[in-house]
Amino acid sequence: MMIDLKSLYELDDAEWLEETVKLIKNHQFEQLDVENLIEELEDLGREKKNAVASLLEQIIRHLLLLQYWTSEAEYNAVHQKEEMYTFRVQLRRKITTNLRNYLELELDSIYQDALGFVKIKTQNSVNFPPECPYILEQLLDIDWFPV
Repeated sequence: MMIDLKSLYELDDAEWLEETVKLIKNHQFEQLDVENLIEELEDLGREKKNAVASLLEQIIRHLLLLQYWTSEAEYNAVHQKEEMYTFRVQLRRKITTNLRNYLELELDSIYQDALGFVKIKTQNSVNFPPECPYILEQLLDIDWFPV
C-alpha cells in the first residue's frame, strides 16, 4: 500500500489525500505514506503563515497610506478604512495563538515589505517611518485607526 500511495501522490494528490484520510480514520497508520504526509503538513503550516502575514501586510499598507500620505488622505480615507476592515475581518477568522505568535515575531519583516510597497505607490514622495510605528494589538483591532 505504501508504494501505491507514493505513486498515487505523484499522479493525483487529491485522491492521495482522500486515501490518506481514510487510512487515518481507520487507524491504518502503518500503511500511510509518511514522507509525503509530512511534506503536506509542513506545506499547510507555511500556507497558513503566508496567508496571515499577507493580510497583516495589507493592513499595514493601508494604515501607512491613511496616516502618512496626507495629500491623498481626504480622497482615500474611506477606501483605506474599508480595506483595513476587510483584511482585519479575514485575519480574525484565520488567526490562532500560534499564528499570532508568528506575526509578532515577523512584524518587522512584514512591515518592511509593506513599506516597500507604499514607497512605490507614493513614488517616494512620503517620509514613512523606517520602523513599524504600530504594535500588533493595534493592527488586529478592527476599530483602531491612527489619530
